[in-house]
Amino acid sequence: MAKRFSERILGILQKPGYTPMKARKLARSLGIAEAEYGDFHDAVDALRRVGRVVLGTNNAIMLPYPPGQVVGTYRSNPRGFGFVVPDGPTAHGDLYIPRGNSLDAVTGDKVLCHILKRGVRGGKKLFGGRILRVIERGHSQFVGQLCREGKVWFVEPDGNMLHAPILIGDPKAKSARAGDQVVVEITQYPSEGSPAKGVIVERLGKRGRPGVDLLSVIRQYHLSDQFPKNVLKEARHAVRTFKPDAAAAQREDLSNHLIITIDPDDARDFDDAISLVPVESPSSATRKPRKKGQKRKDSKTGHAVWELGVHIADVSAFAAVGSALDEEAQKRGTSVYFPGHVLPMLPEVLSNGVCSLQEGEPRLCKSAFICYDAKGRVVSARFANTVIRSAKRLTYRQAQAILDGKKGRFSKAVVELIQRMDTLARAIRERRFKNGMIVLDLPAIDLILDDHGNVVDAEPEDTSFTHTIIEMFMVEANEAVARLLSSLKLPFLRRIHPDPDEDSLEAMARFVQAGGERLPNKVTPHDLQKLLKKLRGKSKGYAVNLAVLKSMQMAEYSPKAVGHFALASDNYAHFTSPIRRYPDLMVHRLLDLHLQGKIKSKAGRKGRQPTGVISLEELHECGRQMSYLSRRAESAENELKTLKVLTLLQQHVGDTFEGVITGVTNFGLFVQHPKYLIDGLLRLEDLGDDWWDVDVQQGRVTGERSCDTFALGNSVKVLITDVDLCARQLKLGLSEGTKVRRRPRKKPATSRNGQRRKRYRSSSAEKPRRRKTGKRPHRKGRKR
Repeated sequence: MAKRFSERILGILQKPGYTPMKARKLARSLGIAEAEYGDFHDAVDALRRVGRVVLGTNNAIMLPYPPGQVVGTYRSNPRGFGFVVPDGPTAHGDLYIPRGNSLDAVTGDKVLCHILKRGVRGGKKLFGGRILRVIERGHSQFVGQLCREGKVWFVEPDGNMLHAPILIGDPKAKSARAGDQVVVEITQYPSEGSPAKGVIVERLGKRGRPGVDLLSVIRQYHLSDQFPKNVLKEARHAVRTFKPDAAAAQREDLSNHLIITIDPDDARDFDDAISLVPVESPSSATRKPRKKGQKRKDSKTGHAVWELGVHIADVSAFAAVGSALDEEAQKRGTSVYFPGHVLPMLPEVLSNGVCSLQEGEPRLCKSAFICYDAKGRVVSARFANTVIRSAKRLTYRQAQAILDGKKGRFSKAVVELIQRMDTLARAIRERRFKNGMIVLDLPAIDLILDDHGNVVDAEPEDTSFTHTIIEMFMVEANEAVARLLSSLKLPFLRRIHPDPDEDSLEAMARFVQAGGERLPNKVTPHDLQKLLKKLRGKSKGYAVNLAVLKSMQMAEYSPKAVGHFALASDNYAHFTSPIRRYPDLMVHRLLDLHLQGKIKSKAGRKGRQPTGVISLEELHECGRQMSYLSRRAESAENELKTLKVLTLLQQHVGDTFEGVITGVTNFGLFVQHPKYLIDGLLRLEDLGDDWWDVDVQQGRVTGERSCDTFALGNSVKVLITDVDLCARQLKLGLSEGTKVRRRPRKKPATSRNGQRRKRYRSSSAEKPRRRKTGKRPHRKGRKR
């Protein structure tokens, strides 16, 4: 019966202007009755199996693209070129799009791209592309400053999504004035020789006024700063109907157990709490004697000496699947933590109220009880729905003070608990290091704001060991839940961190070796550990930590059975922060099905998944969406931090500072401010009067005539020359009298295939004589 739908499906997909849509929407557009939807879905599956249709972004149904074409997301560069990141894995990876080959695509657009061969470099084929059409716009609204030059009004867009001004036909819309931050709806996208045009849809306020920078970033990243009325109504109803005594009757009651929370000074949403009790070892009288030749059940671990309790706020008890609360949380994906402001995933009556594990208040939890031997190895684990009552709310600094011997007025029981936590966390950490866990040593700061939200200072982030204690316990709980769900053969959303690819490891190894260190041909996590430990506290340690970080892949959400490289974990998922991360809430719901006995063994399920378990196909799409929302939140947080710091540094143009080189590119060096940890750009033409040999792979720029060398991780004294708030850019110059490292003169550097590396002309230095193996260097102003 499904065959009768096939031609109709192909017919609509072949129509000009067809927009890819999901199966349910496609069925409605074809007028398929609900009773016939099963046959329609079978027809779609049959067409997929024979390759006549494919699933695109968001599982939308579409015709397959011809060979030599790819669909992906476009990312533009201010200098006119760009890249297309394919939707799926390809043999060629990201495609370089030369200037003039991008049509009117802008960053974030979904595009169809024709693949072009660009030659061979270093024995590897290079590919580029030409955009054939824009399938779907990523953004139609942009944020920027309204400007006027003569009679021409335009908006200078913020950030790096759109690199050209947007012409405004009616500047008086929304009563906007020159210098205002505004939101613009694009009516004509920019293309070669044709500017962007748009209309003002919202005035945010005068740039520089309190709160305008925050609102600008919120609009720029399309974040939700208000909850719909029906969501707030549901949240308030959940608070009113919360009956802890009734809930305790259905749960394991831990109200009288010693349980504490440890969080930052300014935290308001406490979603995790800890208990830790010693476990009495079984006496020899109660142990069953082993028969001759019989091995202990688990010879890798000893008997349990600790029981760690990790108690996580049970958000699933308040946000039912399919409710308005659930849909809004899924749409947001995560809370966004700006300096001085939070956009919560859940309304604050929940996130800071009945879901927050506040001191002395009865709260619903999902609890993981993990038993350890004396060496921090897992002996067993169990899970339960519980009710807890936090005995004490501590900050990281208070907990660290206890470990440092400053017990203050804390009770003896709390002090002893903190000391036990320290002992177990160190044992767990040691075990994880032996398994290959990687910990990078990179600086971080906390910004200090005044009452108007302006940056007035910065201080190094607190690195007390109490942070590591909580981190270790959270990692252990996340891993324990992932092991359970994996053993049940259930599809679930994991947090995966794939191993670095060989090319990235090779590039990192070459950089490390150029700095005088050695790595084996096949690099293992233990090799990286030894290297990082050896360089801890040394001047070049920072550069090596950066190189190791850049060699790693990004962590993401996916149902793929891939472990977490940096944590040396085979099974890992996010479970410990359901107040602020939707994937954690999804894992809580699966755990709840298990605790209610609704999940049978795989053999007992007869190939059918229990009700409430999401299909693998849906999980893949959900993983992509959650990964995107997580990255978007992180980008927005970093953007506002950068904007606030740049606003402060506007007052310090002309000041000098000693910075660290954090990046080497074909157009300049990125130098990090030591206090505010913001990168500024020092262009090649500002390095001095010389020909500059740039080796991006080894992170080094060398003057051919002077032998002056600038390398990743080196210190350099620079001058703040300008601050561009719209472009989010700090511009630097080389300070007079800067001491620069010099390398011995040697033959011109070559790459593996014998070709000279690129050289760049700066200022008016004499042109060197041509060498037989070299190409003519690029001159100042030419494409770099």
